[in-house]
Amino acid sequence: MKKFQQICLLVTLLAVVVLITGIVTHNEQLYKPAAMLAAISFAIGLGAIESLKGYQYTAWIIAAVVAGMIFPDTFKSWGGVNLRDKKLILVIIQLVMFGMGTHMSLKDFNNLGSTGKGVTVGLFCHFSVMPLMGWLLTKVFHFEPEIAAGIILIGSCSSGLASNVMVYLAKANLVLSVIVTAMATLVAPFLTPLLMKLLAGTLIEIKFIDMMMEIIKIVLVPISAALLHDYLKRATNKQKKMVYTVASLCTFWLFISLVFLQNNSHALQQSIDMSGFLAGAVIAGVLYNILSTNIPKINYVMPFISMFGIIYFTTVTTAAGRDNLMKVGVLLFIASVIHNAAGYFFGYWLSRLFGMDKNSSRTIAFEVGLQNGGMASGLAGSMGKLGTVGLAAAVFSPWMNISGSILANYWRKKPVIEAK
Repeated sequence: MKKFQQICLLVTLLAVVVLITGIVTHNEQLYKPAAMLAAISFAIGLGAIESLKGYQYTAWIIAAVVAGMIFPDTFKSWGGVNLRDKKLILVIIQLVMFGMGTHMSLKDFNNLGSTGKGVTVGLFCHFSVMPLMGWLLTKVFHFEPEIAAGIILIGSCSSGLASNVMVYLAKANLVLSVIVTAMATLVAPFLTPLLMKLLAGTLIEIKFIDMMMEIIKIVLVPISAALLHDYLKRATNKQKKMVYTVASLCTFWLFISLVFLQNNSHALQQSIDMSGFLAGAVIAGVLYNILSTNIPKINYVMPFISMFGIIYFTTVTTAAGRDNLMKVGVLLFIASVIHNAAGYFFGYWLSRLFGMDKNSSRTIAFEVGLQNGGMASGLAGSMGKLGTVGLAAAVFSPWMNISGSILANYWRKKPVIEAK
């Protein structure tokens, strides 16, 4: 494998030479495929360099951006299937979140009592610094309303599991990180629509209840399914029988709601649909538990499914918003750097101000600075505005991975010396 990765690095160098030649000669048929080949071969080849291995996933995200920018029409529809279809986007984002949820455990909540202060500080910083900083950036850069709303949206989303990875790499307070991420995810259905209504309500139409329902579908439903799977791994036979009975009732209800309870009033239909999604979460959790018990290798596949989902969103969003990116891409990138840096800075120093130790403050810095780009993309897709509202997530996400890795490795080399 390493030999193949080294060959890919050589291919990257050759592709870059062809790319430069194509640009100089203004030959699109030369530089477009060369750029695509260089991006893909570099993403594969990066695994051969031990010190840069951690950036391989980010390289794939960048390759997705390159693909979307160079071949936008290719990633708008395949075989008559609209790649930006709301239902397709919902299914893929739920798979992404479920894959992330399989790395969570009910045990993660056991230390909630002992980390209460840290969780409070983390949630306060996360849902104040990032949305307000996003709002401020829209005033400074004067983006178009829907693009500006996207910046506020990603600032108003919960932290993602990437923060847990960075905290682990930095050797900071991992227990606090996991709990803050979990709690931010749980409160997001209420706080994210509220913040969007307050800060972006003049930019785009925000329907509070509709957005809250979408976040529950996008985030809480798949993560609940993953946590049910975690519960079943340790459950007794009696407990399993009880869950299986509930799953059978959920299957019956899902059938009834899909076949007989359609075309009602909007409010009633929303309630029926939501109950159907919650029933689906129970069924999915049980089925995945049975599947993973019989085929354990599926647990190793789920992270790759999550990665594929995020790469899919990045590619499709970039393709949909290519024209807008050509106009404001540089400014949007600068905004992402400022937004991300503000999260690290204020997350750390506000935590110190509230009397938290250095390791916990480093943890809060990651929890504040790293947003859930998948959630932002999913919400933008549900609005039908992937190419505008979703642009910020497509630009911010790769940078957050890069900056988070750099900061984590820096802090790893400068461990906190605890006082005896």
